[in-house]
Amino acid sequence: MNQSKWRPSTIGTAGDKELSAHNYEELATLHAVARILAQPEELREQLERVLNEMSQRLGMQRGMISLLDRETGEAWLDVAHGVNIEGLEVTYRPGEGITGKVAQTGRPMVVANLGQEMHFLDRTGARRFLNRSELSFLCVPIVYDSRVVGVLSADKAARQVENLDRELAMLSSVAELMAKAVHIRALEEENRRLRQMFCRSQPASVDIIGRSKSMQEVFGLIAQVADSNTTVLIHGETGTGKELVARAIHLGSPRKNCPLVQVNCAAMPDTLIESELFGHEKGAFTGATNQRRGRFEEANGGTIFLDEVGELSPAAQAKLLRVIQEKQFQPLGSSRVINVNVRVIAATNRNLEQDVAAGRFRTDLFYRLNVFPIYLPPLRERGSDIILLADHFVIKYTSEAGKPAKAIAPAVTESLLSYQWPGNVRELENCIERAVLLSTGDMIETMHLPPSIQLKGAGSDKKDPSQGKLSSVIQSQERLIIIEALKETAGNQSQAAKVLGTTKRIIQYKIHKFGIDPHQFRKRLSI
Repeated sequence: MNQSKWRPSTIGTAGDKELSAHNYEELATLHAVARILAQPEELREQLERVLNEMSQRLGMQRGMISLLDRETGEAWLDVAHGVNIEGLEVTYRPGEGITGKVAQTGRPMVVANLGQEMHFLDRTGARRFLNRSELSFLCVPIVYDSRVVGVLSADKAARQVENLDRELAMLSSVAELMAKAVHIRALEEENRRLRQMFCRSQPASVDIIGRSKSMQEVFGLIAQVADSNTTVLIHGETGTGKELVARAIHLGSPRKNCPLVQVNCAAMPDTLIESELFGHEKGAFTGATNQRRGRFEEANGGTIFLDEVGELSPAAQAKLLRVIQEKQFQPLGSSRVINVNVRVIAATNRNLEQDVAAGRFRTDLFYRLNVFPIYLPPLRERGSDIILLADHFVIKYTSEAGKPAKAIAPAVTESLLSYQWPGNVRELENCIERAVLLSTGDMIETMHLPPSIQLKGAGSDKKDPSQGKLSSVIQSQERLIIIEALKETAGNQSQAAKVLGTTKRIIQYKIHKFGIDPHQFRKRLSI
């Protein structure tokens, strides 16, 4: 028999009547909740303390607060007490499960016997090993300004429940007190999610790949500076993708339909850099048989990307400073002045502060370039991004070579994670391209890696056994199994969970943990 009951909302007049019936302990709890919400703390911490107060004073265990998306009506679990939600993303569509129904209807729901309720999903897995028939479950809407902004729910031992209506009224009273805080918290989380979506979407067109915290910070900086004319200086080791960041900034700016001109300052001798940047007149120097436009003139209206700007000669530095300051320059051997409207993005793998201190780089130019610095992390500091990038390059080069899809063997994963990558992403890409060409089966093995990576990977294991080689190998194998299941199901995570005999929640957690992109399998299979 279904033990769930729908109750009328306790908001407004009905709530006032029931509040007067609260006993001393309940009133003391409401007073404590009100004091917590009046403190100048982070909203999440306040809500966690409220749930803890409900647990200690009222015996309401496993309390949870879900927030509502105003556009989709979807509820996502945000704060919990007695439930470990770290690393989990628990959501409920409108009408899905008890939480989804309360969010959709705005009406409270109470379940006297949780063991007999078919609509209870237990997406967190917190009650997996409990006797649900000994639990009651209460769930109420959190309403602010006549609109549902969240859902408050909690368990309580069935033997401690004397009157379900009274318990529901108490929970509804707590929901009324926290309504404004939950409303603001929902707005904060919604804005954070939108920023993350925007930041992640910005670099997609230029193949910047990364989910690590350091790369998410880089994406955020790109999004902030792109829609402006601010000069940017990108700091990073060789091979970290500085040119991709410059392209992302240009494509996100109002200048995206104008030229992006790239100049590698390290690839030209000092005698030609000035001519390359600013152009020259016929006869300006020996061999100048024709007039030539410089890169700054070619980039007029758009963006110029000066890679390895620290290699410029003192004379070129002086001219570059004048262009940035005055927006004009003179070609070599000419008296005419050319006005330009160019955004400057520079990059360097040198420590320009040290070069300034040593007199190798102009101080005034450094401060002109370093208006908005972006620091790209080396690959060795990006954690699981290494495997994410490796998977991307495997798909790229198997497609280009016309070879069948390949997987990365667990031992290869171990070697990739152990290696220090002095050449960064560029070195990893070359490594995977070589491995794809050498492999004849459907698996990339250690033997297909360059010898330097094989030796370094093996050497690091011997030197530091405390890193847990066995654990790494097990996780690598687990990752491979999940990838195979996603391939088999065309990236469908629910079906992959069924194939592996587990839950979608666990699969989602593992996918996030191992840096797997399930969409790549869906795209590849749909071609």
